[in-house]
Amino acid sequence: MEKKIVAITGGASGIGLASARAAVAKGWHVAVCDRDIRALANAETALGAKGTYTAVDVTDEAAVEAWIGEAAGRGRLIGVVTSAGLGADVPALETGVELFQRVHAVNVLGTFITARAAARVLGDIGGGSIVTIASVSGVRGSKGRVAYGSSKAAVINMTQGLATDLAHLGIRANAVCPGPVETPMVAAIHDQATREHWIRHVPMRRYGSVDEI
Repeated sequence: MEKKIVAITGGASGIGLASARAAVAKGWHVAVCDRDIRALANAETALGAKGTYTAVDVTDEAAVEAWIGEAAGRGRLIGVVTSAGLGADVPALETGVELFQRVHAVNVLGTFITARAAARVLGDIGGGSIVTIASVSGVRGSKGRVAYGSSKAAVINMTQGLATDLAHLGIRANAVCPGPVETPMVAAIHDQATREHWIRHVPMRRYGSVDEI
């Protein structure tokens, strides 16, 4: 039987790795890309032979297209998860242009490059699924999230546009918008005060887990 392949950016940790584990549990194969070489090695240990593990910067158009092409060459590409992302918790007046551009390059441009590359393959084979990882910060503005929140709002709108443009090809596009989730990125930018604030606003009074997402 033809292998079913799911391509996952940022797939070596956090929500991306959890998505890869879920795909493998369904009997699918995964193409994992990430910038973190050490995390890729750990992902390979965790997922084994049902995956390929490639160092890719999602803002590099040629590298992403080559990675998607390689993944599609190993079986039937059925979907892509765009989990690669860059977070920032910086007040608006302290947010430099370089930081703003970098967050948007990874979160918005990287999502677009990946989704477009996957859609070109999926459209030729009768359809599939694009899942973007956005955020509650893209739905509602919050303190310290002027760069991150605006990038995730763009991802949500982009996903709606993809769903509209690609529907005739049998391609579905959906954005997942988690609240606070225990990931390495969150651990790096959420201090105790931020955690206490979020927990007051989450009905379950805790952060989510990557497996729940």
